[in-house]
Amino acid sequence: MTEVVLGSTEIKVNKNGFGALPIQRISHEDAGELLKMAYNAGINFFDTARFYTDSETKIGEALGDVRENIYIATKTAAQNSDDFWKDLNTSLNNLKTDYIDIYQFHNPSFCPKPGDGTGLYEAMLEAKAQGKIRHIGITNHRLNVANEAIESGLYETLQFPFNYLATEKEHELVEVCRSKNMGFIAMKALSGGLITNSKAAYAYQAEYDNVLPIWGVQRKSELEEFISYIDNPPVMDDEIRAVIEKDKKELAGNFCRGCGYCVPTCPAHIEINNCARMSLLLRRSPSELQLTEAVQAKMKKIEDCIHCGQCSAHCPYGLDTPTLLAENYKDYKEVLAGKKI
Repeated sequence: MTEVVLGSTEIKVNKNGFGALPIQRISHEDAGELLKMAYNAGINFFDTARFYTDSETKIGEALGDVRENIYIATKTAAQNSDDFWKDLNTSLNNLKTDYIDIYQFHNPSFCPKPGDGTGLYEAMLEAKAQGKIRHIGITNHRLNVANEAIESGLYETLQFPFNYLATEKEHELVEVCRSKNMGFIAMKALSGGLITNSKAAYAYQAEYDNVLPIWGVQRKSELEEFISYIDNPPVMDDEIRAVIEKDKKELAGNFCRGCGYCVPTCPAHIEINNCARMSLLLRRSPSELQLTEAVQAKMKKIEDCIHCGQCSAHCPYGLDTPTLLAENYKDYKEVLAGKKI
């Protein structure tokens, strides 16, 4: 069994982390079956968030009786200390536990620090002093926030998109985290569903001994693939390298991280960071959340795109954003018309 140590936390877990965002899409019974199947196979790290509707509740129901044998990471998107405490207490109740192993700020637009006026980091410290959380982490989609969090020395873990479609900038984050003894949790290890070859995805992550990938699964067949890698981990070879190179050529330009750098530059006021990855959101979270009248109105604004190029110019990942918006809008309209997903 391959294990990963999350930096200074000294948390040592199976290389397969369970990403619990997609279990929002399935019933409590099916989610419970998946979670117990993962636990019984040796998976012992489960990542969720207050924002993931009933995901925390499903974990609490399925794994509450084995709490001492697993590690739980969850997140708060609170903007102030009052909401921080509401989120934390709700999460503790949902998860049927009295402590969170890693409590993470959920993709904030800035790096929370003591004295910044929000009271967020101070609340983290108080929660840790009370024993309600054991380690402080941050998740992000923005390179500047991630780098600031690393350099601040305030965080024990960073969760950031990382997979074989990653650029050199993401690889640098991994190595800086290693040098700082900071745990690195790889979200979107399957690029939100763009990567379909789990063997290649796992072999790539295995090249980085300080990275814990969390696989977002919602089907038994998907979980079975990762469980099979516990005893028989795929190793990078010429065949897998060929798969990766092929996918890089075909898919790298379709991976929107949702960082939002481009949004303030859009003269049409398109919510690019969500619209440009709508196809993935439809398939990895409850689709009905993306089919409301409000979201339809946001997607319709893509029709106002004037192809000025400002979004592409500000994309740190070099994406052809107007094309990505058009492709996602086409898919979205087809789903609205009844296409199965």
